[in-house]
Amino acid sequence: MFTVRVETPGGHYPIHIGAGRLAALVQSVPADATSIVLVTNTTIAALYADRVETVLQASGKPVLRIVLPDGEQYKTWDSLNQIFDALLEQALDRHTVLVALGGGVVGDVCGFAAACYMRGVRFIQVPTTLLAQVDSSVGGKTAINHPRGKNMIGAFYQPLAVEIDPDVLKTLPAREISAGLAETVKYGMIADDDFFTWCETHVAALRALDDDAVRHAVRRSCEIKARVVSQDERESGVRAILNFGHTFGHAIESGLGFGRWLHGEAVGCGMVMAAELSHRVLGLDRTIVERIRALVAAIGCPVQAPDLGVQQWLDLMRVDKKNQGHQIRYVLLPELGRAEVHAVADERVQPLLSGQ
Repeated sequence: MFTVRVETPGGHYPIHIGAGRLAALVQSVPADATSIVLVTNTTIAALYADRVETVLQASGKPVLRIVLPDGEQYKTWDSLNQIFDALLEQALDRHTVLVALGGGVVGDVCGFAAACYMRGVRFIQVPTTLLAQVDSSVGGKTAINHPRGKNMIGAFYQPLAVEIDPDVLKTLPAREISAGLAETVKYGMIADDDFFTWCETHVAALRALDDDAVRHAVRRSCEIKARVVSQDERESGVRAILNFGHTFGHAIESGLGFGRWLHGEAVGCGMVMAAELSHRVLGLDRTIVERIRALVAAIGCPVQAPDLGVQQWLDLMRVDKKNQGHQIRYVLLPELGRAEVHAVADERVQPLLSGQ
């Protein structure tokens, strides 16, 4: 087992990475917990909920299971209220511990519920998708979507622990693996050019879920994200670089309708667009742009953006948490392995959005 530490003002906690972590999950439940609430979705419940519930019952605490519908389109007030309704119906107290068993949607909604219920109860992240293991479960971002913008309603709220069991990835469809690899290779683009090169070399092993390759990729991704989050918990500075490709990607998700493209697919395509904009604005070497395009294609994500119409692109990207004074700010690469945030005038972005 590997352990990566996250140290923020909002909480210090471990990320445990290793086969069999589901069976060891009870170790992360605090002794003073009065009850445990397992929050999952319909897909994951059928695969793992019985096993995890049995593990949690070994704590001697009562365990309540809440099963949400599966899909990005259900990252809504209704799902959040489903959790609140269950907690209130059982009159659960402040010593309740929530356990998020699922991908990014479950983790975000469960974490947001934990941040709000009685003004804050503890929760544990147990990510079951590659994307959640390398990205959304780490760092304390919790949120729901709004029809006008993705993740615009939420809170920074750190978990007690993140328990990552790579074995659960073997039940994922290939499309989910590709989506998770988009967030994985992102770390090489923004913070570690050697890791980017390693991903290029090992892309076939990663897509095949080779044990050694996946363990290394998850560990390195968590190390980089933990380092960035520990420096800037609330995204007031350096943490924004983790959003490389996300300004375009979130617009794709909103513009097409949540759930049509997976989050990682949209981010993968968005990173190709951000690399191209980096070339046009900062002079990023053209060969780096093509390497990024080739790697995104190799992991199985789209590299051709949908035609949303220039004005819709701009309107959607204006609803972004990085923006200031209605100026759209983009995470760009001056070079491979280093990222910066830049405000770019709409006139410079419009040709890219129109396919020129």
